[in-house]
Amino acid sequence: MISPALRLYFAIGLTLYFLLIFAFLKRKTLFLKYTLLWIFAGIIMGILIVFPELLKWFIHVVDIKTPVNGLFAISIFFILIILISITSIVSKQSDNIKRLVQDNALLEKRIRELENKSTLGKKPEE
Repeated sequence: MISPALRLYFAIGLTLYFLLIFAFLKRKTLFLKYTLLWIFAGIIMGILIVFPELLKWFIHVVDIKTPVNGLFAISIFFILIILISITSIVSKQSDNIKRLVQDNALLEKRIRELENKSTLGKKPEE
């Protein structure tokens, strides 16, 4: 069983966690769609802190010896899911940037060609 003092520390940490997430959302440094997974993970952690019986059931099912290790295992699971999500987002953004750079290069080439045509088509002034 998790001691009441440790549950209190986890609750304080979780409160700070949510305050940090909401501060980032308020400053618009994080988009809501990317933050939903973080919020979901925090809610699950809060449920496990408030209802330690669920944590006991989980550690019994997966045969973990201590509740704190079970809590850390769940935390690591959520961190991995979030990392996979972030990796997916970065991959999509990388593809978008590559495509935009290529489009930009093609547009610059067309502009140069048009400028060359317009300067070649002019008659020199005498």
